[in-house]
Amino acid sequence: MVTSNLPFDEWTSVLGSERLAGALLDRLTHHVHILEMNGESYRLTTSKQRQKQTAQSKSTEEEASKYK
Repeated sequence: MVTSNLPFDEWTSVLGSERLAGALLDRLTHHVHILEMNGESYRLTTSKQRQKQTAQSKSTEEEASKYK
């Protein structure tokens, strides 16, 4: 399995050669199913939730320390 957030036409910029990108994509895409997924990243969503929870925890701890 190969994953990328770049469309095929931008692989040349990463691989540095149009010929190399073409050959690689030819071999990778021969007899395959290509799935294009659009939408918000699961990792990004999870990271935002963790940051929000961390900020809330710090805020709660700061409030509690005021009363000690």
